[in-house]
This record gives sequence, structure tokens and C-alpha cells, in this order.
Amino acid sequence: MLGMKGRTGSMPLLTRKVATVCFAAAVMVSALSPAMAQAPSPSPSLARAAPLSPTAPITLTPAQAELLQRTLAESDRHGFEPGEFAPRSPGDAGLIEAAIRYARAVKTGRLAPAGFRDDWGLRPMPFDARAGLARAVYDDRLEAWLKSLPPDYPGYETLQRGLVTYRTIRERGGWQSLPEGPELKLGSTGFAVEALRARLAIEDPAAPAVTARTQPAAPATPGALAPVGEPLFDMALAEAVKRAQKRMGLEPTGVVNASTRNALNIPVQRRLDQIVANMERWRWLPPTLPADRVQVNVAAGVLTLYKNDQPALSMRAVTGKPNGGETPLLQSEIHSIVLNPPWNVPAGIAARELFPKGRAYLASAGFRILPGGGLQQAPGPGSALGLIKFDFLNPYAVYLHDTPSKGGFSRYTRLASHGCVRLEKPLALARAIMEGDPVWTPEAIDATIAGGKTTRAAVARPVAVFLLYWTAYVTPDGQVNFRQDPYGWDTLLMQRIAAQGRGA
Repeated sequence: MLGMKGRTGSMPLLTRKVATVCFAAAVMVSALSPAMAQAPSPSPSLARAAPLSPTAPITLTPAQAELLQRTLAESDRHGFEPGEFAPRSPGDAGLIEAAIRYARAVKTGRLAPAGFRDDWGLRPMPFDARAGLARAVYDDRLEAWLKSLPPDYPGYETLQRGLVTYRTIRERGGWQSLPEGPELKLGSTGFAVEALRARLAIEDPAAPAVTARTQPAAPATPGALAPVGEPLFDMALAEAVKRAQKRMGLEPTGVVNASTRNALNIPVQRRLDQIVANMERWRWLPPTLPADRVQVNVAAGVLTLYKNDQPALSMRAVTGKPNGGETPLLQSEIHSIVLNPPWNVPAGIAARELFPKGRAYLASAGFRILPGGGLQQAPGPGSALGLIKFDFLNPYAVYLHDTPSKGGFSRYTRLASHGCVRLEKPLALARAIMEGDPVWTPEAIDATIAGGKTTRAAVARPVAVFLLYWTAYVTPDGQVNFRQDPYGWDTLLMQRIAAQGRGA
């Protein structure tokens, strides 16, 4: 995990430059949303103090009009389509209308409120683009205002550079799909090996410039030209394959199997769409983030704890499975930690997965049927929630928790919960969150867990938590990393933006 301009595992850093089995049974009571001076003009101090009517016309100087025209012409830097913000009418009125559309899009995203899924709980803050533009024009601070609009995070800026890289790749023709065939590994030979090397070199500057060759046989006729050996899969190519697998969230075996071949065959336009979709989600974040926070990259299955804006702890996580178990996007605060938590099973899970197994199974697994017909699993090491649960208010009734099923953390694809987030190292996270608490010392946490009694430990200073969905981000080496779009949210987001544009 790196600092201001880095990454933690699969989690893009959200630092501002300036400065699980489960749905919970309990009903959550609250949701957390989430140039040239005009002439004549008074002095700057007087201009800033003067009130502006919300309906007052905006009058541009020639310099301001030129600046807006240039900014709109360069809007593709933010992932927008060329000409998307071209004025729809002539003169300053059309230019101002286009500038307002652009400001809204780059500040809070292009997706209208009606286009958000219910489980996209991260929503951009309200923003009055017209009022901001009017004030910036009046105060002659238009350039500074325009620069302040995009997300001021390294993760967004690095994706902008990645956007340029992949647009250049597209302009050069993209890449050819690798042919179907057997696995490619050390010692493999033939045309497919050369095709693999050429494919890797498009994205990886460190990939071998030429393919190694097998040792050719001696010419049958004295004086004849020696034949050229076949392309050979050597160690340098295997290392390039491993780097590509890491960038795509695959197990770095160095062997090109079906999953690696499929990932390498994803078209460049699809990668561009992923970059643009992730840039859009950056705009949903607040302009600043708490220095102490927990971040989960749902798509990659990674949790990172930040303290003083620096990564302090990272671990693997199991997140929601597609097609009904998706982990939502949200912002909240961890307000308490439950030690030895019971599991109040959601009715749907109980009906579909547990009651059909019979009463004998339920009893052996520590379940009891509650008076109202609900199902509860007793606390203990075998409980689906493990020994620790982290609670935060949200309308989805999800939380972070321990699990007795540790094997899931060794997988590279960790999408298996019912929506909650299972943690590889929950005890370490609990100790880190409670660090400095005079009551909940590490010894007190350990003793309470050992005692087996369900205990809720209040967090004296609630810690912000963000559940995010990053499928494209840039690592410190400048390489764009991609993850699967397990929920199809990248595709859906781009489709909804496109449909919205067609209806405008």
C-alpha cells in the first residue's frame, strides 16, 4: 500500500491531494445517503460580496467565452464523448448552457438520479452548476472554478492518463484475439506463442521485444541457410504473463489457460468503457474523505484501513455473489463492534437454504427457531458470523464480519456472500479501530471473545466506511489494472448514460 499517489492491493487510494454470509436481521433505522475582469466592474472584494440573483443573466467577456470553448472542446479528457457538450444554440447563451451541462457532468456525473440502482447507495452531493458559473464569471475566477470541478483525487487523475493510453491503443488498431488452443506455458512453441508475445507487448512495456526461438536443426545441405527456430515460451514470456494476470486479478501462474486467454481477448473498447465507468463513480464521492476510514473494493475483494490518510492495514475480503447477493455501494460509519455475535438469519436465506436441511441439521449447527418463526444461530467459532461483527447504519442491513470459512480467502475470485463482507483478519481490524480506547484494549477484546458472551463494544470515535466498486485503477508503476465486472455494473452504467443522452 502506498501513500498519496499509490494503491493498496486492489483499492485505489482516495486521498485528496490538498489536505459474507448475510443480511442482518435487525432493521436499520436510518440510511446514510449518502481571464479578464468584466468592465466596468467593482474591485474584486466588492464583486465577491455583491449578491447575485439566481435568475440574473450571465455575461461573458471575450476571454471567458474563449476559455469555455476551449474547456468544452477538451471535455473528452474526462471520458466524455467528443462533441458531447457542443453548444445547442449560437452565441453566449448556447455556450453558457453547454458549460452548465459540462460542469454538472464533471462534478457529479452524467447519470440522473432516476438512473441509479437502489443498491448504488453512493450518490453525488447536490450541486448548483448555474449559480457556480455565475459567481465564477462575476468574480472573474472562471478558470479556477473550472479546474475545481473534477474529483481532486489521484485515482481519478491516473485514470485520465490511462484513458489516453488505451485510446492510443485503440487508434493503433487495438489487439488481435488469441486463438483457441491448448494451454501455453514454459516450453510451448509455435505461432500461438508469438501471438501471445505480441499481445502482451501492447499493454506491457517490459514484455519481451522479440520471441525466443528453439534451437534450429543443422541444415541438411552443407552451405544452406540454417532454419529459424520456432517461437519459444521462455521464462521472460512467463514473467510477462504473470504481470498481465496480476493486472487482471487472476492467479499469477504464468500459464495461459482459458480464463487468462479470455481476459486478454477482451476488446480494447470494453477496457475503455471500464475506465470511463470508474471515472464516473469517482464523481459520486464526497469532495473530501475522513483521514481515518475503512474502504472495501467490492469487485476485487479487498479491505483497506486508512489512518491519517495512510494505509495501515489491508486484507482479503469475500463480497456478495452476483445475481441477487450483490454488496451495495455505500458510505456510513462503523459505530460498534459486536463480539461473539449471534446470527439472526434473514427470512429468505432461512427459507431457501436452511429450513430445507431439516431440524436435525439446524440443531447440530447451533440454530434455534425463534417464537415468531425466525431462525437464529448461536454465537461461537462455528457461527456464520464468526467471532466479530462490525455494525454501521445503512438501508441494506449489511455489515463486515468474521467467518469460520477461511478457505474462501485463498481464491482470487471472492464473490460468495449474501451481500455482507467477510473479513480475512477481523481481529486485527477490531484492534486497529479500538486503538487507544482505554476500555477496549487488545487484552479486553481477547478476553471478551474467550468468555463467549455476546457483547457490543461502542466505537468512541466512529470510523467512516466506504463500500466501493473499482474495476479499473492505476498502480504506482503506471499500469492500468482491471478486474472483472462481476455485477455487470460497468456495462449497466454506460448503457444508462447512453440511453439518457439519447432521450435528452
